[in-house]
Amino acid sequence: MRVVVPLLASVALFELAVPVGVFGAADRADLAPDWYELTVCGTGPHAASAGLTVSARAGLPALRTADLVVVPACVMPDYEPPPELLSALRRAHARGARVASLCTGAFVLAAAGLLDGRTVTTHWMYAEDLRRRFPAVTVDEHPLYVDDGDILTSAGTAAALDLCLHIVRTDFGAAVAAEVSRRMVIAPHREGGQSQYIPAPVPARTDGFAPVLEWAVRHLDRPLTMAELAGRAGMSLRTFGRQFADRVGTTPLAWLNQQRLARARELLETTDLPVETVAQRSGLGTGSGLRQHFQRAYATTPAAYRRTFRASAAG
Repeated sequence: MRVVVPLLASVALFELAVPVGVFGAADRADLAPDWYELTVCGTGPHAASAGLTVSARAGLPALRTADLVVVPACVMPDYEPPPELLSALRRAHARGARVASLCTGAFVLAAAGLLDGRTVTTHWMYAEDLRRRFPAVTVDEHPLYVDDGDILTSAGTAAALDLCLHIVRTDFGAAVAAEVSRRMVIAPHREGGQSQYIPAPVPARTDGFAPVLEWAVRHLDRPLTMAELAGRAGMSLRTFGRQFADRVGTTPLAWLNQQRLARARELLETTDLPVETVAQRSGLGTGSGLRQHFQRAYATTPAAYRRTFRASAAG
């Protein structure tokens, strides 16, 4: 199974190293008799981060025989891929090759027209930019990766590992993917999605509402009604709802839910409080209610979230 990784003129070294490490490492051949054959191709020496320059022995014609093409991230998503690369990607996909992108590599696939009508993901920081530039593409910034059969896309940085291990799991089974993960000293499968890494949104314009918002954040552990918030703002309920959406950018109920989830995340990251107590202090009711909110918002559980972020802090 031939894997081809095209070098970009604005290459991100980590996302370039991931497919090389997963599919092309010399110690993988014992895992399966028909293990991947990796080729890195490009059009010439390219600048990379940290003052490095990278080049490939093979040129873009290597894409003509690829079974799987993995496009790494570009350092800047406004990078304009050369027409010859876009044409080669389209031809590879048209003859049946799977095409995957890592992080902002999705911008390259979108420029080639391969993502039109698809649901894809990319790094959450660049999701809105991808939507704006390519309106025919449905962008979901929540999952770590999206497998749409012949097109696969991953979220940012470490999610490149998640996608590449998923490809190994699909091609050779869970046992082989688990062995690859052991050799790379990484988890074979991470719980949850990208949403758990996205900071709580900050209102863009809160003029006139700041005292009400600050008061609400101090009292998240108690029931808060829209009538109570409107009264503190000195407005009718209808006027409050309309002006809140205009100035804060969302509805009062949605904003409150965001703040409650942000408080719960903070408590899970920084304390050893039981999940029931975290739920009460964040105003999300019971532990069961908190778990439902986390599953819906972040595709993970409070306990798994705490393990991930407490471990990160300890490291």
